[in-house]
Amino acid sequence: MALSREQVAMRVAQELKDGYYVNLGIGIPTLVANYVPDDIEVMLQSENGLLGMGPYPTKAELDADMINAGKETVTAAKGAAIFNSADSFAMIRGGHVDLTVLGAFEVDQNGSIASWMIPKKLIKGMGGAMDLVAGAQNIIVTMTHASKHGDSKLLEACTLPLTGVNCVKKIVTDLAVLEVKDGAFHLLERAPGVSVDEIISKTAGKLLVDGEVPEMVF
Repeated sequence: MALSREQVAMRVAQELKDGYYVNLGIGIPTLVANYVPDDIEVMLQSENGLLGMGPYPTKAELDADMINAGKETVTAAKGAAIFNSADSFAMIRGGHVDLTVLGAFEVDQNGSIASWMIPKKLIKGMGGAMDLVAGAQNIIVTMTHASKHGDSKLLEACTLPLTGVNCVKKIVTDLAVLEVKDGAFHLLERAPGVSVDEIISKTAGKLLVDGEVPEMVF
């Protein structure tokens, strides 16, 4: 069975390491803040000017002025700092972000990502994604494996305008965890109850399967 948005976020949270500075993009990535493991400390960064972003607030914690880059209300963790977006982007462009988690429309087998524009559709725009894929040391993409029409989002080559070239290291979809290297998708894990054959059928790019593929563990 395909993973829910929350389950995808839970799996991505397993990629966090103690001491990481992490930027979470709009959409599924923002949910990762709710699932940071208790035994590690990470600093979540939002490009509108918040370092030390916490999980979504309860009703009692709600502060309409405390928002992330997607204009969603968030909390501030202990030790958080608030500053202007110019300082935030200096942090990103200076290579001080260890990991960024982004949504995408397409990713190809060379690690290029298209995440900001679909021709003839109204999209909010690039935002900070181009800076993030250029400046972060590691890029993980979260998205559904295929579109609502069944078209694969994991391609031989992206068809939409690119956000970044050869930059994505890992992808967590609602069906699988994949590593991108050497011009191919490498299947690492599959969602519980999802077969390898289903993943193969929904992956348009080059997909390598090496032996038995374990199910994700939450």
